[in-house]
Amino acid sequence: MLNFWKKSRKNASARSGPVLGGVDLGPRPWLVLGGGGLKGLTHLGVWRALRKKGFEPAGILGTSIGALVGACLAAEREVEELILLAKELERTDIARIQRRALWISGFRAQALFREQPLRDYLEELLPPGGWDALVVRFQTNAVEINRGRTEWFGVGARTDVTLAQAIYASAALPVFYPPARLPGGVYVDGGVEFALPLHRAAELGATGIVAVDPGAGEEADANKVVTGGMLAMHQRVFSIMSGRLRRDALTHWDGVPLLYIRPRLDGYGTFDFEHVPYFLEEGERAGKEALGDAEPALARASGSGGASGSDVWEDPMVRMESGRGGPSADLEVEDGPGASSSGTGAQSSG
Repeated sequence: MLNFWKKSRKNASARSGPVLGGVDLGPRPWLVLGGGGLKGLTHLGVWRALRKKGFEPAGILGTSIGALVGACLAAEREVEELILLAKELERTDIARIQRRALWISGFRAQALFREQPLRDYLEELLPPGGWDALVVRFQTNAVEINRGRTEWFGVGARTDVTLAQAIYASAALPVFYPPARLPGGVYVDGGVEFALPLHRAAELGATGIVAVDPGAGEEADANKVVTGGMLAMHQRVFSIMSGRLRRDALTHWDGVPLLYIRPRLDGYGTFDFEHVPYFLEEGERAGKEALGDAEPALARASGSGGASGSDVWEDPMVRMESGRGGPSADLEVEDGPGASSSGTGAQSSG
């Protein structure tokens, strides 16, 4: 299958493709959706903007939350339906602390959250037909921790596990969710190595890439991270390492034409349920801006009056935008009806 895609690239080289945001994406553009916790729901807003321009990707790559959104888009789920479901998402749907395991095992517990609520949510949201239900080519990634390498799942890669199993593996954020045990090893969040896998899209024959990056920014409030405790510290360190990998990949990108979309999400938390509506709206605003349909920046969800500043760096083939500022959010999760909340101050995600 991969050979077919690469050969067809030569035959299609003379055909025109979409031009978005001034970037000629060629006849086979791919959509790459990065990881970022709940901030990744901004992908839906960006997708709404892209669809209004008639964008139809030849393939979709998704990591972590981007894997879940990407699989739904590859199954041709209606964006308005997905946005409604995102607004209805609650903490207990995906983030329930496994108090008993933590009480008994302490630091030896595999993770903070139970894995079953997230697995149940994925089974409910993803198409019942699994891989066979996907209309658009789709791949996702996860990192096998024994060998420390990325593996790919989807059309042209591994399909020996279910779609839901692959998405869970890609989203199994270390410390927060237990790793996925699959044939071949033990797997964690794909963003550990490739949070925005541009190179993979090029390997699969993309003639152009639209990449959406909801990952953490370069800066965070150190005092809030420290006072947030060990989980906040872990997440911030993870964000620094993952963010550096993303930025290095973008800085040194010399592949196919790339339209890079970076919504203003700095300062928001990985499990920031309260600001999902903002993520959705900001995604559409950022998408429109990247496409040349600029709109005024949204006021921050906290009422802080908008972004405190923005840096823009442009390259003939890469457009990079990053905003700074915005509210921080503590991680608050529940463990079933009547349970007390727990605040850990997780600040940001890679």
